[in-house]
Amino acid sequence: MQIPIETETLANGLRVTYSEDHVAPLVAVNLWYHVGSANEREGRTGFAHLFEHMLFQGSANVEANEHFELVQRAGGTLNGSTWLDRTNYFETVPSNQLALALWLEADRMGSLLPAMTQQKLDTQRDVVKNERRWSVDNQPYGTWWERLPALTFPPTHPYHHSLIGSMEHLSEASLEDVAEFFATWYTPDNAVLTIAGDFDPIEARALVREYFGAIPRNPSPPGRPDFAVPARFDHTMREVVDDDVQLPRAIVAMRIPPAGSEAWYAASVAGAVLGMRKGSRLYRKLVREQQIGADASAYTFDLTKGADLLVVDVTANGDVTSDRLEDAVHTELDVFARDGVSDPEVARALALIETDFVSSLQSAQDRADTLSKYATYFGDPALVNEQPSRYQRVTAAEVTAFAKEWCTRDNRATLLYVPRVAAVEAAA
Repeated sequence: MQIPIETETLANGLRVTYSEDHVAPLVAVNLWYHVGSANEREGRTGFAHLFEHMLFQGSANVEANEHFELVQRAGGTLNGSTWLDRTNYFETVPSNQLALALWLEADRMGSLLPAMTQQKLDTQRDVVKNERRWSVDNQPYGTWWERLPALTFPPTHPYHHSLIGSMEHLSEASLEDVAEFFATWYTPDNAVLTIAGDFDPIEARALVREYFGAIPRNPSPPGRPDFAVPARFDHTMREVVDDDVQLPRAIVAMRIPPAGSEAWYAASVAGAVLGMRKGSRLYRKLVREQQIGADASAYTFDLTKGADLLVVDVTANGDVTSDRLEDAVHTELDVFARDGVSDPEVARALALIETDFVSSLQSAQDRADTLSKYATYFGDPALVNEQPSRYQRVTAAEVTAFAKEWCTRDNRATLLYVPRVAAVEAAA
């Protein structure tokens, strides 16, 4: 399966990817800014996620929330999301509405600041605080998203602090702080635009140049943070969380090579062997056979700078204690690190990875997002076409070597959630 790809870079630095197909009369517009929580300054965390909200609050020619109204009235869908090192905004619209989607994205890239007000900042700051209460503070196990990075990356590392940021920092943020963050990072030379689906390439290129071409680049591009960390933990780490949860949960992270590196593909396959779906090793051993876990999974974080994480996540079954759960997870990882994997396990993992990869390219928006990812992180959207063959070169011997080097006890960090009534026992 080869995805058709054409690219261009405008004079202002905006990188554009075009992927044309006419399967359905829909076109996806996907805009990635190479900025996330990792780019926030000390004492000013939470800005990247705040801007995911602020960019829907109007620009010079668009009223607050009108972006949603215009796209939905045209029969389209839209949203945005924030991650550690990127923020993206996306629309899927009928083919004849491509100009609308591009104009809306260009208007907020080029003229958000004149429409930014203290009232909008205060309102969206409260929205983010409520989001934190709902998704983190009052959600069972909700703090794991901030506890795991804090446990696995040192305090000065860009990945250490949480994605949603500090509510104290957000409360202290001024309109000038927020405007500076936008002017620094939300510029065409720090963005990747992808158009995928049913469109005329000549018309699309003309629209991109018309709407985005005059937006100025950042005259003083910011420096990137230092992501360097030791390759391994080289010591065990453990945090016990006394929480209002019904069942213990063990989350074990191993530091591994960064996503996209040569050694990472074996790590990705290892994650699939360990915990991809119900035929995986951990699910078979811990859920079906030993009945220690109610669920078990494993996955990589797909971090492309410094180091990635391979994460094993198991929730206890019934009255299984936190100690028993933790011991069982580490025992299975010990076996994995000692004995490695079999050819059938790797064959199964590769088949699942390929199926998921192909599925992720089926819709125009998913394809656009994947192309934006490879253009942003690796500088070349065409790398998407090399992924199936790159995975197929991974052998059981390589995965076994990875397990022996990277999955030992001295490269594990454990985050253990314990029901509040049992916390004293687990911490003893």
